[in-house]
Amino acid sequence: QVDLVESGGGLVQSGGSLRLSCAASGRTFVNYAVGWFRQAPGKEREFVAAISWTGGNTYYTDSVKGRFTISRDNAKNTVLLQMNNLKPEDTAVYYCAARTGFYNAVYRSSNEYDYWGQGTQVTVSS
Repeated sequence: QVDLVESGGGLVQSGGSLRLSCAASGRTFVNYAVGWFRQAPGKEREFVAAISWTGGNTYYTDSVKGRFTISRDNAKNTVLLQMNNLKPEDTAVYYCAARTGFYNAVYRSSNEYDYWGQGTQVTVSS
């Protein structure tokens, strides 16, 4: 069992930055691939970014490429999502998710993840 807790959300103006954190407890984060997803009001949950358990492979949805960066510190059981140049369309509840994974594999479907956090709200004003 892996318990995930997101933090770092908030209200920011368009063009601003936020850094989301996903902290794991219960067991070590090593061997777990992690993904970030988001869900805006009235919309389905969508993939944002993913990182392999090694940290050596990452993947982003097109709309955040060049603006968001996912990284991890396995010693601290933490995965970060640095979000720069935020836009109003980035407004959503952001969730991190985890699953055991192969060496450098990343996973883009929510169905592929076993553990989820409760989410953190990100609001970008225009």
